[in-house]
Amino acid sequence: MAESDTEHLDHDLVRRVQQGDTAAFDLLVRKYQHRIAALIGRYIRDWSECQDVAQDTFIRAYRAIGSFRGDAQFYTWLHRIAVNTAKNHLVASNRRPPTDDVEIEDAEHFDSAIRLRDNDTPERELMRQQLEQTVMRAVEALPDELRTAITLREVEGLSYEEIAQRMDCPIGTVRSRIFRAREAIDVELAPLMDNETASQRAVR
Repeated sequence: MAESDTEHLDHDLVRRVQQGDTAAFDLLVRKYQHRIAALIGRYIRDWSECQDVAQDTFIRAYRAIGSFRGDAQFYTWLHRIAVNTAKNHLVASNRRPPTDDVEIEDAEHFDSAIRLRDNDTPERELMRQQLEQTVMRAVEALPDELRTAITLREVEGLSYEEIAQRMDCPIGTVRSRIFRAREAIDVELAPLMDNETASQRAVR
């Protein structure tokens, strides 16, 4: 899909969200969740913590999407929110954010630069698709209570308190279910991540 087509599709989805179509926002989340998680991973190394910050990013984006006017690419706008959310999280945790950020204004060029530097772009794209498929299969294979908890948290963006009310169980049980769900997903992702690390070493 050409870049202009992608921008047009994004802006169309944004307009639908602004008109009250929450399913359109789910499509935007699915499209960009891995890129946003990877971006946040440059600031926060812990995978579970990174996923929480990514979820917070999309929640903030949803709440602020009414102010999006299409003056920039949607991903540029989302990139800015993700960086600010990651920095705020580090500050709140008494950790110092890195000083060598990618400039926000260069967000649109950053992804293109990566593609130009990487000689294995098709392989990386295949890896991204494999990761997405693996995550989906892992979630589908979870027991009902774990799948429900992780979906309410990651897709619907509910707080632990809201999930506890929805599932009629203690907050501690919610945290345990989400932890176990993420752990199960990590187990499925581990072989792919190991292969990716090995490939990177081979390139070096």
